[in-house]
Amino acid sequence: MSICIAIICISAYISFPLPFTPAMITAQTIAINLVALILSPRQSFLVVLLYIFLGAFGLPVFSAGTSGLGRLFGATGGFILGFLVVAPLISFLKGKKNNFKRYLFVTVFIGMIVLYVFGAIYMSIVQKITIISALSLSVFPFIVGDVLKCFLSSFIAVKLNKKLE
Repeated sequence: MSICIAIICISAYISFPLPFTPAMITAQTIAINLVALILSPRQSFLVVLLYIFLGAFGLPVFSAGTSGLGRLFGATGGFILGFLVVAPLISFLKGKKNNFKRYLFVTVFIGMIVLYVFGAIYMSIVQKITIISALSLSVFPFIVGDVLKCFLSSFIAVKLNKKLE
């Protein structure tokens, strides 16, 4: 579990800002999906919770090496908090068998959609913008990349789960 926390922390440093949005392209999607696909729901929840605590208490583990409560209550805080729901949900729905197609389906059509809903609604409230504006800033530009990250995390999880059996 501690390695999984470290992976999420490191993945936040792999980030690229976009000039038109406060949201960044990060490798966190890969890390969160991977954690969810290799751990139990309870374990994945605890891993994400501890990751959030680390960042909230000042360790620079959020995207681009940021931290603090301001980050959690900022425009993209809904995505970080959404990880807390998405990771155990994916973990619960992944099934018992090591199955790439199922992993991909769950990460793309459940995990990403739930995360987008959390992030966009949170951003619309914090930024005081319409939900359409929030979707335009925090979801639409990221869909293709996030689907590719779901492919990658599902592929890696299948390989890791075979080694962990």
